[in-house]
Amino acid sequence: MSGAARLVQYVVVNGEIAQSWPKGAVIAQCCHAVSAVAHMFSADPDTIEYFKDLDNMHKVVLEAPDANKLISLAEVLQQNEIKHKLWIEQPENVPTCIALKPYRKEDVQKYVKKFKLLS
Repeated sequence: MSGAARLVQYVVVNGEIAQSWPKGAVIAQCCHAVSAVAHMFSADPDTIEYFKDLDNMHKVVLEAPDANKLISLAEVLQQNEIKHKLWIEQPENVPTCIALKPYRKEDVQKYVKKFKLLS
């Protein structure tokens, strides 16, 4: 298994917007967060490894029930030094999603396992 194959990037979406915003707008929010976190941590060894095999990137998109749960997740990630980006849409000031930089699944799954797959 290549180094990139063992890495996963988690994206957690605010379920309130997932249910009420147009699908394209929700996808755009995820794209913003993923782009931002990739840029912020572009020198990180796992991020570099992840992008070496673009055709085999692994992402998991999950749903937090609401903005409060998303913010709570961001706080836990911050406390545990898990590198991420909480995307807050402006000018509405709405927390829309969190993207983690690529990590080994076993290093971060405990923080996101309570969230279900976005459907």
